[in-house]
Amino acid sequence: MLDALTLDQMRIFVAIAETGSFRAAAARLSRVQSAVSHAIANLEAELGLSLFDRSGHRPVLTPEGRSLLSDARAILLKADTMRARARGLGEGVELGLTIALDPQFPLWLAGAALRELHEAYPSVAVRVLTASLGEAVHALRERRCVLAISGIDIPDPRIQRRSLAFVTRAAVVSPNHPLGLRAAAGDPITAADWADHVQIVAEDPSPLTQGRDFNVLSPGTWRVGDNMTKHALIRAGIGWGNLPLWLAERDLAEGRLVRVPAAEFGPQGETLTPAFLMHSTDEHLGPAARAFCDALLRMSDLPQGDVAGLGDQAACCRTSAAWRFSSGE
Repeated sequence: MLDALTLDQMRIFVAIAETGSFRAAAARLSRVQSAVSHAIANLEAELGLSLFDRSGHRPVLTPEGRSLLSDARAILLKADTMRARARGLGEGVELGLTIALDPQFPLWLAGAALRELHEAYPSVAVRVLTASLGEAVHALRERRCVLAISGIDIPDPRIQRRSLAFVTRAAVVSPNHPLGLRAAAGDPITAADWADHVQIVAEDPSPLTQGRDFNVLSPGTWRVGDNMTKHALIRAGIGWGNLPLWLAERDLAEGRLVRVPAAEFGPQGETLTPAFLMHSTDEHLGPAARAFCDALLRMSDLPQGDVAGLGDQAACCRTSAAWRFSSGE
């Protein structure tokens, strides 16, 4: 009898478990509720057990249902991946490609990989979404992009992740800011000192880390939506904040910004943020997307001496070390 199981039945089973009701599952799958009920009844008959307890107001998974739910999800994931690969066998070059890019990632490195893509496939229109923190992963889950580059580490069996370079970040401030003057004088800066001054913080526009702050040391914060605004406000002397060193490097060298030692952020006041290249496992990557991925992975893996030839700020991108990631920096 198990040979009579269908992917459609398993998809309905998973939809009910995730939405909490037959009606909601029917709406998600664009089916009538009676068809959903009939499919689950047939599935339960073929399995010889009950998947849901229907005695209450809402269906509740039975112990057997909870046990089989992960199996159903795994089967659907494999089937969707196979279907995506099959679709790609006869496809040509993409008309367009959307990439969600976390602005923490070195723009010069992404630009170098995009240049290779354009040289190989000049007809492909590329759209790059600026997607801070969890927004890149969120855009990928919602299929608003084909590829995502993000430092947020949220394991998801529907998303394939490949490691790229680590990006060095440090606390910086204007040299005329009180914290900058203290740093120049060599005075120690305590946690209480950080709390006395505004911290410029980049927000996560996605719901993935909603309501949580990490590496926020000051009760007084200004919230911004991107690194460029954060950079400008710090340079203006309004407050202090963490920036990737590839972005702050020139200002540090020319004296418009100074580093301030923050032991809370790690040795030398630095954090190392990882970057991952991601795509959905059920999304077939066309030739242009594969060319971009290959270029980015190759460039991220180059020794520092070779990477430096790709951009002036390459030394601020490291390929190995311990790291921490925070969604409130």
